[in-house]
Amino acid sequence: MWQETDQHLYRAFTFTDFREAFAFMTKVALTAEKMDHHPTWSNTYNKVEIWLNTHSAGNTVTDKDRTLAKAVDQLYTSS
Repeated sequence: MWQETDQHLYRAFTFTDFREAFAFMTKVALTAEKMDHHPTWSNTYNKVEIWLNTHSAGNTVTDKDRTLAKAVDQLYTSS
C-alpha cells in the first residue's frame, strides 16, 4: 500500500529473489519511460523501494504520481 509522506508517495515491494525484483524494476522502468515520469527507487536483493513525486510541480505529489503508482501496482500483482 502506498503511503504519502514528506511530499512523496512511497511503497516497498518484496519478491522471492533478486531476479524477480529486477524483472519488476525493468517493467516499471518501461512503464515510467512511456509516461515520461520517472521514480526515485532503490533495490537491495529481493526488496524494491519506490518514491514518487513530481519535480516540475515543486517536488509534490500530483496526479502523475498517482497514475504511475496505480500502474506499478498492476505490474506487481501480475508478477
